[in-house]
Amino acid sequence: MKIKNLQNEHRKIVETKGSFSILESSRDLSVSPYNATSQYFMEKMGVRRRQVVAELNGEKTIVIQSGAMQWTIGNVNATTGIKGAGDFLGKMIKGAVTKESGVKPEYTGKGYLVLEPTYKYLILQDLEDWGSGMTIEDGMFLACEGTVNRNIISRKNISSALAGGEGLFNLSLSGKGIACLESNVPYEELIEIELNNEELKIDGSLAVCWSSSLNFTVERSTKTLIGSAASGEGLVNVYRGVGKVLMSPYAPTR
Repeated sequence: MKIKNLQNEHRKIVETKGSFSILESSRDLSVSPYNATSQYFMEKMGVRRRQVVAELNGEKTIVIQSGAMQWTIGNVNATTGIKGAGDFLGKMIKGAVTKESGVKPEYTGKGYLVLEPTYKYLILQDLEDWGSGMTIEDGMFLACEGTVNRNIISRKNISSALAGGEGLFNLSLSGKGIACLESNVPYEELIEIELNNEELKIDGSLAVCWSSSLNFTVERSTKTLIGSAASGEGLVNVYRGVGKVLMSPYAPTR
């Protein structure tokens, strides 16, 4: 197979990990006189179209978010990955509690799979760097290699579900392989914090992803309700244990 002009002076591969490559447009030429001004300033601020290009080698499968496929080439086939009625019901429940699509297409064969363009930032992560696994914010999952395990984990207590802004359930990725996340914040701006039986307190939902081994709770910023009210902080998200957290330095623009 031959693919011409996938890369050119305005569109290049900027990162590759495992089966995934990130194709980024440095300049968008598909503009009209009506949106040229906004496109010009978007380019200056790094707001660019990005796409995932996945190479299938006949051995690994690729799992993607439902509706994310744009085109494929080669002997590439899509399956639902559903193993029965019970598996279908379980996946639909998982999708409902994590705000992800319940059934995620799985692609097999040999060839290339290209996903829909997005203006969000694409982050490639090697799951072996996360030990027992990585828990991600709702809506961040875009794709992963088939060797990655996808599980639903619940918060340690009810308070974190009601007050933490993280939800009662989150998607946890573990095992071996590469995962691709969609983020409102570029990886270059994320702060990585490693904990060694310590605690991290964050005012707000600034954590993008964190080690699944960490204990996440929501607590008062001080020991008393009056002290929390006086400090103006109220409740904070607390991460304890051994692991790491990727955190945005400020609230991302949605």
